[in-house]
Amino acid sequence: MEESVSGYKDQVEALQALAERYAMLRREIARQIVGQDEAVESILISIFSRGHALLVGVPGLAKTLLVQTMAKVMDLSFSRIQFTPDLMPSDITGSEILDHDRNYKFLKGPVFAHIVLADEINRTPPKTQAALLEAMQEKNVTVGGNTYALPEPFFVLATQNPIEQEGTYPLPEAQLDRFMFQISLDYPALEEEIGIVKATTLDRQVSLNALMGEKEIMQFQHLIRQIPVPDSLYEYAVKLVASTRPNLPSAPEITKKYIAWGAGPRASQYLIIGAKCHAALHGKFSPDKEDVKAVSLATLRHRVVKNYKAEAEGISIDTLLSELL
Repeated sequence: MEESVSGYKDQVEALQALAERYAMLRREIARQIVGQDEAVESILISIFSRGHALLVGVPGLAKTLLVQTMAKVMDLSFSRIQFTPDLMPSDITGSEILDHDRNYKFLKGPVFAHIVLADEINRTPPKTQAALLEAMQEKNVTVGGNTYALPEPFFVLATQNPIEQEGTYPLPEAQLDRFMFQISLDYPALEEEIGIVKATTLDRQVSLNALMGEKEIMQFQHLIRQIPVPDSLYEYAVKLVASTRPNLPSAPEITKKYIAWGAGPRASQYLIIGAKCHAALHGKFSPDKEDVKAVSLATLRHRVVKNYKAEAEGISIDTLLSELL
């Protein structure tokens, strides 16, 4: 009995430490990044949940700077891959070469980093996309019959430009499902944009402090998965995902009218783990419905396919999901 009480106290203290560290991270990131609060929170939730994220936004919104800043404040290695039509799988994973002694030696590719920015992932053919997506799923790379483990923690942030679609290779739904979140990055508000212009047109350098390390991040990742969830919340999350499936007799009328394909079980899993993380980062010891709702749009928007009727009427996925919520 004493051991269980002691273990509970340790978990409470660890969750309090996570909430405090999260607040410190947000303040440190804000020294470099103006605004984008929702995107910052969603990316941090993805990292602490051991997920990956797809960032969709027009050029010039500091997506690369945002990810670099996070890598610095979390003291993690960072690499950036610019996806182009001529990019080969070996350009991502690495390749074997003959050294001076005529022995094969493996040269690691840019995927061997804690945080990998896959810039404009839809500009490269499916064969190369699959090389990255396989690494995301398996957390290792196999070359020449040898398997090489990727560093932990491992997080991929892929970006897509929603404007230019000509000559691109959109990710199929099965590949999109591998991403925990799809984060929409919008234009900054007027005050935020003024702050961005002021900060970037001066001759100054921001020196960021490293506030975490890989071991501490992994401890927090394990801690979040230990957070208890009531059975009623599991049921709520699964029913919410089921409400996006038009083939079910219990589907809402709006789903049958505007949705062609609903989300699968992986969405339910990510709703729960995302809700756990959201609750922990905000100082709560167990998630509730509000935490599920807070992560639902980012979790579901890339897993639900609207039909031609919704396209013709100009109804967005976010609008449909908001109605379901």
